Amino acid sequence: MKIAFVNGNVYLGRAWARDVVLTVEQGRIAATESGADADEVIDLDGGWLVPGFIDVQVNGGGGVLLNDSPTVAGIATIAAAHARFGTTAMLPTLISATPDVIAAGLDATDDAVSSGVKGCIGIHVEGPVLNAKRRGIHSEGNLRKLDDSLVELLIRPRAGRVLFTIAPEYLDADQARALIDAGVVLAMGHSDADYETARAAFDMGVTGVTHLFNAMSALHHRNPGMVGAALENRSAWCGLIADGYHVHPAVMRVALASRPIDRFMLVTDAMPCVGSDLASFQLDGREITVAEGRCVGADGTLAGASLNMGDAVRNVVDMAGVSLAQAVEMATLQPATFLGLASERGTIAAGRTADFVRLDRTMAPQATWIGGERVF
Repeated sequence: MKIAFVNGNVYLGRAWARDVVLTVEQGRIAATESGADADEVIDLDGGWLVPGFIDVQVNGGGGVLLNDSPTVAGIATIAAAHARFGTTAMLPTLISATPDVIAAGLDATDDAVSSGVKGCIGIHVEGPVLNAKRRGIHSEGNLRKLDDSLVELLIRPRAGRVLFTIAPEYLDADQARALIDAGVVLAMGHSDADYETARAAFDMGVTGVTHLFNAMSALHHRNPGMVGAALENRSAWCGLIADGYHVHPAVMRVALASRPIDRFMLVTDAMPCVGSDLASFQLDGREITVAEGRCVGADGTLAGASLNMGDAVRNVVDMAGVSLAQAVEMATLQPATFLGLASERGTIAAGRTADFVRLDRTMAPQATWIGGERVF
């Protein structure tokens, strides 16, 4: 069956195209051309059509926290909750957890990817090898060293991508090589590492920076810290939580002006409240309150975010002054490239997975397709 998308303003990468017919067959983009026959025609009514959003840090959604529900059903609920906001591919994310929960989460995402749960493309294991001084909302009791048992768990063959956030002061070159050789993508975060240690981690093969500025050694003119190492590095992929709370808009603007914008990714760090009406939830026995767009613990510590990717795209345009095209790529092509999936998703081009979002003139998602099937 051939489906044609017509009458839209389609983002084809660095350019918008109005006079195209986008055709989809068997879940993939067949062509972007000026005219095509189709079995079904979808009228976009003049709206923007962009690649589906890709989020590499999703702790929860739809009332579910992955740590509490490391199951296929839990992952499906989280993915469905985020699809309504334009996210078509995500890494459900474990906040520092016990070995049993980490194993369950890895196995569940394996099963979710293998069974075709829409929107799940792997897992992000954030912690538990983090610096206690920079743990944020992560439970100190769950933190541990990177030992052989954890490495062996992470390097087992998996159906989807595995992203592992670690404090680089606790990573050695042999461990890094074992993880990278097994296909694990490494990011640094929740760290008190100095500039030199962070640079050494990049040299070991760490390619990502988890939520830049948050829970890491700050930039100081005599001690650049992890932030300085990340901003100086021209090839590392830096995640940004664009909710206006985690990073001040002025700091976002400075960061985006300081290094190539095509090495930044939008992430949500979303919690169970996204896509639900929860006013509070539990994290490792602690109550997290949702108020005024933020998730906070009893002591005021930010606990993830009440943010969806549709809002993140709009926020980075409004707060940081980037173009819609740049914001879209921060939520699509750039995370896809970071994960090594740019040949499959992240752009609207022939042969890619037919994951799309239709935006209205306020940049709000109005419809979402995964593999050519409308899911919202």
